[in-house]
Amino acid sequence: MDTLDGMRTFVAVAKRQSFTSGAKLLGISTKLASKYIGQLEERLNAQLFNRTTRSVTLTETGQAYLEKCVPMLEQFEELENVVHERQSELAGTIRITAPTGFGSTKLVEALEPFQRAHPKVNIDMHLSDHYVSIVEEGIDLAIRFGKLEDSTLIARKLMDMRIVVFASRHYLENNGRPIHPSALSTHNCLLQRLTAEPNQWHFKIDGVLNSYTVRGTFSANSPRAVAHMASEGLGIGLGPAYVVEPYLLDGSLELLFEENEARVIPLHAVYPTNRHLTKRIRALIDHLVEFYA
Repeated sequence: MDTLDGMRTFVAVAKRQSFTSGAKLLGISTKLASKYIGQLEERLNAQLFNRTTRSVTLTETGQAYLEKCVPMLEQFEELENVVHERQSELAGTIRITAPTGFGSTKLVEALEPFQRAHPKVNIDMHLSDHYVSIVEEGIDLAIRFGKLEDSTLIARKLMDMRIVVFASRHYLENNGRPIHPSALSTHNCLLQRLTAEPNQWHFKIDGVLNSYTVRGTFSANSPRAVAHMASEGLGIGLGPAYVVEPYLLDGSLELLFEENEARVIPLHAVYPTNRHLTKRIRALIDHLVEFYA
């Protein structure tokens, strides 16, 4: 076992509190992860984990080792990056997290020309509609919508995304077309739980911001799920424009109240303040800014 492999495996298992999840994070088998940890403990002559059938927790020695291990691995990675940055070509791995719907469509469209231009850069993408801790998960770059609450992160704005209202022609033919946002209270509205107040939809009427309470029989934590149900004629939805775009192109959805849209949500590329930005990560951020501009 290479000592660095053992250290990386130890950190991954410690952060995930699971041999299975830690091994998955590294792309190795659980059996190999267990072997690496056993060899590391044997070499150190110390028990790093308390193991039960239900949990894996650090021993006091393991906690102390983790605190020293993480910065050492980061320094080693920076040392490797110095070598990579002196080469004419960008190379190495970039770990990215993004919302599922946006990441699987608009983000991959942006990444495709970047990887063609830099074939030695490996993109490791983790898509999730839930908050992902960049530091704990070892993420280099996060693509996030909305206001940033974490002051320990640095953000670079990529673009503003419209929040739009949409419905299918079938639904509108059967239920009538609302002529004013206040009429939405009489319609089945599809709610997105990712927002702070999913029942409150906002519109600008004669330049004044107004909020209207809506209700419906369907809610989801995924904007893509809301758009799909709207395309099937279940009700009227609200969500980011990128989710609706393919449905608009094939005619299964149309936009409502475009002149009254009141919100845009910013999209940022986010990274930790203490993370050394390698040449490849800086290049990718610059590419994304230019692409979305």
